[in-house]
Amino acid sequence: MASPSRRLQTKPVITCLKSVLLTYTFVFWVSGIVLLAVGIWGRVSLAVYFSLLDEKATNVPFVLVGAGTVVVLLGTFGCFATCRGSTWMLKLYAMLLSLIFLIVLVAAIVGFVFRHEIKTNFESNLNLALKDYNVTADRHSEAVDTIQRTLHCCGVQSYSDWERTEYFSQRGIPQSCCKNQNDCSEEDLKDPNKAKLKGCFLLVTSTMESKMSVVAGISFGIACFQLIGIILSCCLSRYITNNQYEMV
Repeated sequence: MASPSRRLQTKPVITCLKSVLLTYTFVFWVSGIVLLAVGIWGRVSLAVYFSLLDEKATNVPFVLVGAGTVVVLLGTFGCFATCRGSTWMLKLYAMLLSLIFLIVLVAAIVGFVFRHEIKTNFESNLNLALKDYNVTADRHSEAVDTIQRTLHCCGVQSYSDWERTEYFSQRGIPQSCCKNQNDCSEEDLKDPNKAKLKGCFLLVTSTMESKMSVVAGISFGIACFQLIGIILSCCLSRYITNNQYEMV
């Protein structure tokens, strides 16, 4: 059995660790809200680009929303475990934090490794959308119009991509391709010189990369932040266990 002075030295450490871990858990809980917001923002702001990607790529924002929900629930559990001072709950909290850290880390690495495949996939789907373009407002045609209108571009690599489509032979370029969309007659649509010069592919990929970099940066930062929680949880659990042992 340890001396009373030793136990008195241990209790302030436990109290201090509890306070720090509670503060961390609150910040971690807020980071879950941030992940939720980033996932929703990514889904809304990149929706038009995701519509021209494979289904697997479009699941990225939903993964972030799911991760944010898990982080919020886990943060609530961590707060409860810290207040209770339960060693097994603290160890479980540390294990779950480690698991989420590994999942986010692997997801970030996979996304980085396969980023070129995503570009290639987008380019082929954009070419296919131009080939099948029509004015019946299907989602791919709407996506093409939205991209060309918002990014002020035309075609995949350049406006000449439209010259190889069936739509061009019948009606010319789409109105979203005109340099001046407010004053674009039917004759102008059949004149390639009236089209915007820049292609859309490079503009889209640079836009996606800039926005996905924000998403990836925030996600990776939150993942690394979990390492602090893992260390604090393990330390607090160890001190509580030692304190209980010394009182026997």
